[in-house]
Amino acid sequence: MNGHGYRVVLTGASGGLGRAFALALAPRASAMVLVGRNRARLESLQAHVAESAPATVVRTVTGDLTDASVRLEVYDAAQGLPAQLNLLVNAAGINEFHAFESQASASIERLLAVNLLAPIQLTQLLLPLLKISPRAQVINVGSIFGYLGYPGFAVYCATKFGLRGFSQALRRELSDSRIAVRYFAPRATRTPLTTPAIAAMNRELNTAEDAPERVAEKLLEFISRGGGERKLGLPERFYVFLNHLMPGINDRAIRGQLAVIRRHLNGAQAPCACTPKEET
Repeated sequence: MNGHGYRVVLTGASGGLGRAFALALAPRASAMVLVGRNRARLESLQAHVAESAPATVVRTVTGDLTDASVRLEVYDAAQGLPAQLNLLVNAAGINEFHAFESQASASIERLLAVNLLAPIQLTQLLLPLLKISPRAQVINVGSIFGYLGYPGFAVYCATKFGLRGFSQALRRELSDSRIAVRYFAPRATRTPLTTPAIAAMNRELNTAEDAPERVAEKLLEFISRGGGERKLGLPERFYVFLNHLMPGINDRAIRGQLAVIRRHLNGAQAPCACTPKEET
């Protein structure tokens, strides 16, 4: 899968991180299906790819992946590619920085549907196409919060923990096949999902944030190499290690951050903040 060997379905392509993924993958792909909720952004991205990688065939699907008819559109677009699909990148996602106790039920359901149920259902739908290729990959884009539970992100963390568990189980289920299922976990990234409240909290807590282009570079490295999972950020990898080995250390450290977290949470709880931020 080197050179122009990728035939890709990429979800979340109209978001900040998804756009960076698309632009990084395009020169290495012979064909792409870009999926997102924002038609204007997808059309702009398609035009950009046409300029930067004119040999790459690009198709777009606009819609909400929680809708079964949209997933079928993605299937049809992938089936119609000039060559067999060999890479699915599930990058669509939403976020909400909110105290769990007062989080709206509709927001909880939306987070679970978009971040967990939709990629599971799309992966199942596209598996027959992926199996045709001599080698194929499913990359589920999660988060460091798929390893570390963090205040203000209880449901978001649950979806990313779930996506990681799904990736691990399916990887083992398909370990005797030609499909590799892998989990890619960025740390905090400067995208529209990082609201002003989250950005302010990250600054006060000295939490590093990566640019989308940097994350896209790491995704390309991950796709081209082995391994079932990739976590970005040296301090974050250390915290994940501690969380598995001695979780009480992280419990105490985060307890010491609660006053700062709650202050920024309270600033984020205006009525308009109750709708999850759309797309990775």
